[in-house]
Amino acid sequence: MKTKLPGRIQLAYALGQLGWSLLSGIVATYLIFYYIPTNISGIPVSIPQVQFFGFLTIIGLIMMLGRLFDAITDPWIATLSDQSTHKKGRRISFMQKSALPFALFTVLVFFHPFAASNWWNVVVLTINLLLFYLFLTMYVTPFFALLSELGHTPKERLNLSTYISITWFIGFAIASQAPSLWGVFEGMGYDKVTAMRLAFSILSLIGLIFLYIPVLFIDEKKYTHAVPSTIGMIDSIKATFKNKFFSIFVFSDLVYWVAITIFQSTLIYYVTILLSLPEDTTGTLLVLLGLGSFVFYVPVNLLSTRFGKKALMVVAFILFIMTYSYGAFLGTLPLVEMTQAYVLVGLGMFPMAVFGILPNAMVADIAQYDAIKTGVRREAMFFGTRTFMSKMGQMISMLVISALLLIERNGSNEFGIRLTAVAAGIFCFLGLVLLLFYREKDIQAVITAQENQNV
Repeated sequence: MKTKLPGRIQLAYALGQLGWSLLSGIVATYLIFYYIPTNISGIPVSIPQVQFFGFLTIIGLIMMLGRLFDAITDPWIATLSDQSTHKKGRRISFMQKSALPFALFTVLVFFHPFAASNWWNVVVLTINLLLFYLFLTMYVTPFFALLSELGHTPKERLNLSTYISITWFIGFAIASQAPSLWGVFEGMGYDKVTAMRLAFSILSLIGLIFLYIPVLFIDEKKYTHAVPSTIGMIDSIKATFKNKFFSIFVFSDLVYWVAITIFQSTLIYYVTILLSLPEDTTGTLLVLLGLGSFVFYVPVNLLSTRFGKKALMVVAFILFIMTYSYGAFLGTLPLVEMTQAYVLVGLGMFPMAVFGILPNAMVADIAQYDAIKTGVRREAMFFGTRTFMSKMGQMISMLVISALLLIERNGSNEFGIRLTAVAAGIFCFLGLVLLLFYREKDIQAVITAQENQNV
């Protein structure tokens, strides 16, 4: 039996999440805003704003390609990690190699060789974005696999999932402050683009520091029971989807990611266009959302132990549907604009807490269940496949967002912005329906029986 996981190791692990959520938050929140600028943003157009077949845009196609590439590399990296015999462990070695380039390409996706709209900018953006996603996968897939291996019981895994959810929100909240930071540089006389790049560079350096914390402070060999897998990638993927519980969960998770990515990527449009509020209000709202979610972290942890993770996920889906439905009417309600924004944040607090904590714990439980049933530990493949499906969902969301935002050929299209909230609500409803078929009690019965045998 491995050494009990001390608090300092749990903290070191959770801080790695802060690093990568900060970096990914920068790209997720600002890339579309940067490359489909509104007519009031002050950002010059740097790539052609054209459409193919009436709905496919350049930035949409680039992000779709990036997410497709990212999704394809997930099972590949997961297999390499599961099979690794590196002296530092199956997971930490990958995280160490990918941290620096991950941070570097977070910044480079906002650099292009020509100031004006040019097709060479499209080429450079595509290359930089593909490399960003590659190194993100190299860090994140092994990172999540560690959750299942460091946590030796469902309770430990739930606690770790709670901690990384907290640091995820902190990282994302820091990323959300980019408008305030680039506003400082604009006040110093820098143009908008330079100010944004300086802000992203500083935030990426902070993210890099946190990426290295688990690498430096976690002795993987000491705290995990690593048995390298000998199963090839294709066979491992097939075996993963043969787990019926995982298949149901992961398809529900896929449509959730479509919905949440639509909301996350268009929030700045809700703020600046629908509510006519300053750009930096977006950061304020995201910080409030994170802080408000923290209030529910302990209740979510306790309630999921008592009533099960599935029950809380169902409630969260319903609340998200209500949140997105409300978002479609922003700017038309008989409330002060800032009050409307606060209500939107308030509606999203509890479901964000639930989805921040429980999905990773559910995947860890499924991986443990599968290991008991098959005798093969493939934690990275389960998390890698979940990440693959989530990125497919994000890829779909990029098509939806870019098509709706350019209905009127510019990023100030109010009708298209409202339709993004409607689309998010529809996808959440589909996720709710799928989740109803998930049988959590069967998984927990097997895990509990195994724990009782080991006592």
